[in-house]
Amino acid sequence: MEKAAAGITRRWGVLLGLMVVMIASPRVLAASQAHDAVVKIVAQIQRADYEGDRPALRRLYRELAPFADDKDMGARVQYWRGFALWRRAINGFNETVDPKESAADVADATEAFRSSFAKDPAFVDAKVGAIACLGLSMWLNMKDPARMQEFGAQASPLLKEARVADPDNPRLLWVLGPILWQTPPERGGGQDKAIATYEKGLEIIRKQKKPSDLLEPSWGEPELLMSLAWSNLNKTAPDLDAAERNARAALELVPYWHYTRDILMAKIREARTKQETKQG
Repeated sequence: MEKAAAGITRRWGVLLGLMVVMIASPRVLAASQAHDAVVKIVAQIQRADYEGDRPALRRLYRELAPFADDKDMGARVQYWRGFALWRRAINGFNETVDPKESAADVADATEAFRSSFAKDPAFVDAKVGAIACLGLSMWLNMKDPARMQEFGAQASPLLKEARVADPDNPRLLWVLGPILWQTPPERGGGQDKAIATYEKGLEIIRKQKKPSDLLEPSWGEPELLMSLAWSNLNKTAPDLDAAERNARAALELVPYWHYTRDILMAKIREARTKQETKQG
């Protein structure tokens, strides 16, 4: 009797286990499908950014909205929503865009990044995005010192937190570059310091393994190369060979990058022509 009872108990246990799996499987499948859908949109955002497709970036920002409150990936979804509008604003600087529209993109991006690190306070990349957007807000309000001070006050604690939590984050180093470029050498900045920061970020990112989850930010190598190209073109004593070398290296990674291919490379060629004319 005891053996028979034990056998029945085991069979019931197996049956209950199968029932749990049958109930849970659709949920797991739905979560997996949602994750795949978000990954697909994120890939489209990154491509639209490089292609300078601003309408697509706004549309993709909206397409991510239904996933923003997802328990497991909401922080990353909000990060990529912020990223889409951040890059939409940056791409707008290469076009004739109403400054109010750029300001609105930057403000919405900042809020998305804030929502991201509110959901996951340890998510440094979301703070990096917010720092970058607050910096853009300062630049867009250069004629209003009070507003500039307001945005700077918001960025300062985030920058301190990011530097403490992940000082070698290559995307943080990329965002720090323009800040250092504008900071006088006597205050710890300068052109050489900015270039060294980009070079450090490039060295770090080339050693890092890509994350297994495609929603985790891993971008940065093309951006660091582009910034090195821009910096070598625009520094006091331009190094056009270094500028062209870094721009071409960025294009090897992202051949369809509109800004680097069509704008930055053209400026490097123009500078080389002027240099050769002077020497001739």
